[in-house]
Amino acid sequence: MSFRPASTALQRFTVLDLTRVRSGPTAVRQLGDWGANVIKIEMPPGLEAGEAMGGARHGSDFQNLQRNKRGMTLNLKSPEGVGVLKRMVERADVVIENFRPDVKERLGIDYGALRKVNKRIVYASISGFGQDGPYRERPGFDQIAQGMGGLMSITGLPGQGPVRVGIPIADLTAGIFCAYGILVALLEREVSGEGQWVQTSLLQAQMFMLDFQAARWLMDGEVPKQAGNNHPTSIPTGVFKTRDGHINIAATGGKIWERFCKAIGAEEWLTNKDYATATERSKNRHALNAEIERRLQDEDSDSIIERLNVAGVPCGRINNIDEVFADPQVRHLEPYDEIDAKKGPKTKFLAQPVRLSRTPSKGKVCPPEIGEHTDEVLKEFGYDDIAIADLRSRGAI
Repeated sequence: MSFRPASTALQRFTVLDLTRVRSGPTAVRQLGDWGANVIKIEMPPGLEAGEAMGGARHGSDFQNLQRNKRGMTLNLKSPEGVGVLKRMVERADVVIENFRPDVKERLGIDYGALRKVNKRIVYASISGFGQDGPYRERPGFDQIAQGMGGLMSITGLPGQGPVRVGIPIADLTAGIFCAYGILVALLEREVSGEGQWVQTSLLQAQMFMLDFQAARWLMDGEVPKQAGNNHPTSIPTGVFKTRDGHINIAATGGKIWERFCKAIGAEEWLTNKDYATATERSKNRHALNAEIERRLQDEDSDSIIERLNVAGVPCGRINNIDEVFADPQVRHLEPYDEIDAKKGPKTKFLAQPVRLSRTPSKGKVCPPEIGEHTDEVLKEFGYDDIAIADLRSRGAI
């Protein structure tokens, strides 16, 4: 299979993918989905100790992360394998890895070593806690970062104890920030002519995602606590029980609060001194929430949502995952691509959530089998059949 870009936007860039598990593959997916020539480099079968991380190769998790790339094997524990990588780096634009910091140095494939081969290379690293510092060599996983980065202390119901978020948010955001950093470095390279080392970590990404909760501490000295389904600062915003379930309502701000009260027939709240200002509504949030639920408990969710939307009050259903994909607006947004599988029916993959009018992203190829394109890729980098056979006999591929 020759290179089939998912978009024309980044097809001029070649990316060498040394990543595994989730944060690194997330970064690579961003580039591959926008058309970069991604080459996934894995250890030859049988050389990895124990079970490979990242889940079963044909499972939904692995497949979701690894589309729009070609795959080859390369033994980076052998001098011959490192030699092949360096030859590829000569013509590549980006290398992405998420080894522990000491591992790449031991293998001789760290930024300093590869910059000597190609000063234009953009080398991107994702780690658990950073490339230096006291936690440099610690292994890092998403839930560990959620805990250490403060997220679990503000997630869940008050007094419930720490709760993890239902998605690997530290992994995903670290990957997205890494891809963003790579694109910035590629833009800067157009001016300087040189690449640079892009670094992020699960801990840094998780802390950045604290956003206004971190600002409450940094600027006001306030330590945020668990608030459950109630927004900690914008009130009333939360989950409210109806006759047939629950819905989200966000009636914060003077104008929206006024529209909300009129829409549900509670105009008297507008003159109630306990609810007259945002400060008073915050102080009396529990009583206000109970009043709102009393008003809504005998009405169907759809009826309330329709009335509030007409009034211009933000609200919505709380969907299970199957209900998300059945929603008419979601279906209109075309949230997934269907890609021809090597065997069986087409496979559905989540589409990029950003649209470009001239150079859109469209899924092209399913994830590669291990080593599927080794010979093809090596020939593109100047190896002939004899040289490839020699590398294979030496266990380098």
